[in-house]
Amino acid sequence: MLRYSFTLFIIMSFLGTFTFFGGANQKKREKVPAKQLPKWPDGLTVTPFAGPELTPSPACIAVAATGEVYVGVDMIGSLGKDKGKGRIVRLVDSDNDGKVDQHTNFADVDDPRGILIMGDKVYVLHTVFSATTGKATGMDLDYFEDKDHDGVADGPAKPLIEHISNEHMLVERGTDHATNGIRMGIDGWIYIAVGDFGFHDAIDRSGKKMTMLGGGIVRVRPDGTEMEVFTHGTRNLYDVAIDPYMNVFTRDNTNDGGGWNIRFSHHIQSGEYGYPVLFQHFTDEIIPALADLGGGSGTGSLFMDEPGWPEKYNRVPMTADWGRNELFIDRVQPDGASFLLKEEEFIQLPQITDLDVDGSGRLYLSAWDGAGYSGNPAKGYVVRAVPTDWTYKAFPDLKAASVSDLAGLLHSASAVTRLNASQELITRPADEAAKATLNVASNTSLPLYARVAGIYTYAQIARENGIPALLDLAKNKELTEFALKALTDRKGGLQQVPIAPFLAALKSPSPRVQTTAIVSLNRLGRIEAAKALLKITVPASFTAPVKNVEGPHATPNSAIIPAHLAVRALVSLNAVNACVAAIGTENSTLALWALRYMYDSKAVDGLIAAYPLVKTAKEKKQILVTLSRLYKKEAPYDASWWWGTRPDSHGPVYKGIAWEGSPKIESFLKKQWTRSPAAGKPFYADLNARHQMGITAFGGEEKVTATKEVKVDLEKIRNQKGQIGKSSIEDVMLAIEKIKGDPFAGKALFTRQGCIACHSIAKGEKLKGPFMGQIGSIMTRQQIAESILKPNASISQGFATVLISAKGNKEYMGFITEESATKIVMRNITGDVFTIQSADVLSRSELKTSMMPTGLANALSYQEFASLITFLSQQKQ
Repeated sequence: MLRYSFTLFIIMSFLGTFTFFGGANQKKREKVPAKQLPKWPDGLTVTPFAGPELTPSPACIAVAATGEVYVGVDMIGSLGKDKGKGRIVRLVDSDNDGKVDQHTNFADVDDPRGILIMGDKVYVLHTVFSATTGKATGMDLDYFEDKDHDGVADGPAKPLIEHISNEHMLVERGTDHATNGIRMGIDGWIYIAVGDFGFHDAIDRSGKKMTMLGGGIVRVRPDGTEMEVFTHGTRNLYDVAIDPYMNVFTRDNTNDGGGWNIRFSHHIQSGEYGYPVLFQHFTDEIIPALADLGGGSGTGSLFMDEPGWPEKYNRVPMTADWGRNELFIDRVQPDGASFLLKEEEFIQLPQITDLDVDGSGRLYLSAWDGAGYSGNPAKGYVVRAVPTDWTYKAFPDLKAASVSDLAGLLHSASAVTRLNASQELITRPADEAAKATLNVASNTSLPLYARVAGIYTYAQIARENGIPALLDLAKNKELTEFALKALTDRKGGLQQVPIAPFLAALKSPSPRVQTTAIVSLNRLGRIEAAKALLKITVPASFTAPVKNVEGPHATPNSAIIPAHLAVRALVSLNAVNACVAAIGTENSTLALWALRYMYDSKAVDGLIAAYPLVKTAKEKKQILVTLSRLYKKEAPYDASWWWGTRPDSHGPVYKGIAWEGSPKIESFLKKQWTRSPAAGKPFYADLNARHQMGITAFGGEEKVTATKEVKVDLEKIRNQKGQIGKSSIEDVMLAIEKIKGDPFAGKALFTRQGCIACHSIAKGEKLKGPFMGQIGSIMTRQQIAESILKPNASISQGFATVLISAKGNKEYMGFITEESATKIVMRNITGDVFTIQSADVLSRSELKTSMMPTGLANALSYQEFASLITFLSQQKQ
């Protein structure tokens, strides 16, 4: 399979595969029974395009504006570790009849995870292996060229970014939580979906190095320079969808039983989305997702904006879900600076991995189709989806077009056309192209999407010379948001951009203009903006979750966004003095929020000095909370570790370490604790526990107590022989297809057959092995049955059997239920729980067999087994 994080053991294809035969110029295709085809709504026609003989195990897909389809074939998959098994295949339908008539092996690359086509360049994000050791050394964003248009890369790849994933984890685990999809916005940036492996010392073409702990979105210019973090704090992104106004959307992966499902998010530049350390106890400090969508595994994404598509399926984000075998339409409705979401099922496709659309409106979708965790040469295919009344429309020859013609294409209702025309205009003589694009931006008779395309294209061409014109455009209320963003979108030349328009925009009645101004002031980097930023209102929703209650990390909260971004800007500006000066004033709440992240001795001294001066007990407590937050900071990330699929999410940091301000904070807090009456002591204990300070005198530290678990003799169960134990898996599958089963009897069997030893079924129960409370929403009856009958066929990520050798000649075998920087909590097959200190671990390895024994259903009859499967299939929390 790919690098998806699975909630459960395995999701096999639930639809029939497309069968193809013939060579590069052979168009004959076997007819597929209608019941085996994907399901799609009225108004569309979905047809087979390429089968496993051309595109086995397709991990990603991209389509040139002119219609050539590039498929990333990945015979390594998410958990494989052997090089030399990946390639980019180029498919051509030269007469546009929906059938491949030419194909070439464009380039050999391992673990392709994202492809982008722009003119003669093919950008590819992929894993890199050492030629000497054969082991992964990281992931690179490269580009290939095909100037002679023969369908084969002209030469070796040219790197843009190197080491943009965690080498250590790639070697140990494969690419399951690595870096993934790439997509270009109309602003000309390439946006990169980074999984929560993160990366250490990624380097771009300018020599800039960057490290990121955890997941998020990174962006870079097409020439490989100006690499920067766009957003941070997501789990395991696979792709991004970008609309014409530079709204960025993602569908996150699920959390392998940690309590958090798929999340759909709107990404706002510089935003912090909180995974994993802020998701439970500090959700007031994050930009929450727009929705919790239940179990699944998010994959490819696209914003559909093509004129030939039916209105009801157009101008919407589309996100694929491998676990749910579905492409979804995500209808977003404006809500302040962000959106609200309503999701709709759209196209069913077995283990869908990616999608892309060309300039004629042909949508191509790739299906993994049960290719397993390490790829399968006989599985996987590509389909084409077009509106029922679709007719081919040739894409313009952009290289032959004049500047005037290209500027006219910025008016197009096709996002593909606008983007490709924009990138071609950037290559033309700057004076002529700048004038033409500025005319588009200034033309009040054009639709907003065209004017926005004009603004961003003009800004890329004119650079510093375009500042005066962009300032003029910013005076137009319809364009303010976009012109202000374009003014600060590139760090070069910012010293020439005046601050006044952005300060004025903070008072705009438009929340979108306000947030753009805040982000731009952050990028301008001028400390004089701090006082204005501190005046941003903090809404009543800025309230920490109560103790032991998970906060609303996936509930829309557009009201928090301006204050959140203002805090990110103040921290970036290191506005310590301004924040300290604001303590005790009407701006105190925002100032103290920002000070939580300012690990500066001046911040500590200022907070301590302000404590006796503030007037109310509430203000004093807020200062103590802020000092407590500053007691430990996150350890520098060296990529030698990863927090796993079930990380410690206590927060507020993962690997907390003391710093130079810690002794002074501890001394001050202890002094206040000593002075506090008995009734006030629990406040300090709560701070100690909540912020994981580790100050023993305060108490409140969490005590790990062993809970009494159901003990089940699994060996006794597996050795019983009944109808299931005497039948082939094929006969069992045929039987349960005909037998409905009794879910009430199935519930009893869930306990009797030992399932309860390793699986919880209801929210609120202690999580053990894979959570079964939502299995019915992402697996069919047949898939559930197969995962029980063949547990070793594919092991859910996060639930592999782990063998640990520890000091004292001790060995532990089980699966990890919790892991932090200091301890590992394991559960064995009988339900026993062990806590091992990380410092005591001598060795750690993953076994290739599942903890779940085979034969647990052997004693059951067909009726009983069908009842168990029916019960599990109804679990759709």
